Amino acid sequence: MSIIKGLETTFNSVYTEYDKWRPTYVKELYDDIFNAKEINQSSNVLEVGIGTGQATLPILETGCSFTAIELGDQLAEFSRNKFKNYKKFNVKNLSFQDFQCAPNSFDLIFSATAFHWIPEDIGYTKVFDMLKSGGIFARFANHPFKDKKRDSIHIAFENIYAKYMPGSLGGNEYSEENAKNIADIAYKYGFVDISYRLYHRTRTFTADDYISLLGTYSDHIAIEEATRMKFFDEIREAINDNGGIITLYDTIDLQLARKP
Repeated sequence: MSIIKGLETTFNSVYTEYDKWRPTYVKELYDDIFNAKEINQSSNVLEVGIGTGQATLPILETGCSFTAIELGDQLAEFSRNKFKNYKKFNVKNLSFQDFQCAPNSFDLIFSATAFHWIPEDIGYTKVFDMLKSGGIFARFANHPFKDKKRDSIHIAFENIYAKYMPGSLGGNEYSEENAKNIADIAYKYGFVDISYRLYHRTRTFTADDYISLLGTYSDHIAIEEATRMKFFDEIREAINDNGGIITLYDTIDLQLARKP
């Protein structure tokens, strides 16, 4: 994935739309996390980059003490309010790099579609230090892929993206090799019992709903507004000209690593 420095703060301006349109994660993923590490009322958990809490609830519902880090002030406030009924939930509005805690503090540290914003050496070294012995780092993300059954939409999209966002569309579907490569990073930083899993699902959108989803993507948000509106109008037209719906094929990857 190509990461453009500075875009990590763009989500802060669209927190309501982000919460509505960004997907949550599948039950099987949480089952695999809990099989690797029991989380209960005595556990201490850290989420890196909570956003609007798309990945938070299944872990929060274990009754654990839950600390979340969020760089965006509006995102942090949104999640603070969203989970206000959980008395052991706490949000810190700061960067992961600025977060301070004692070593060996957490039973589980997890990050959902967020850890790629953090430089690898800083991220893994700090996670390792903050985990208790036997603690687990769970890194996961959602990777949407094009509509496999409507080639005409994809062809139209290629032409539209070439005009407005050259070189940004497409690539291959997220693979097991991609997941393994991310999992293997943890070896360099002293982790053991490293594994990965893949999960699959589809999501179907109307043209307007798909535009709402695109409006939560950092690189799309960064486009000048008038240009972005023209871009989105052409995307909407392409979908409506080809049946009025689009299906995304999601691959979710989970990487698990244990501190010895």
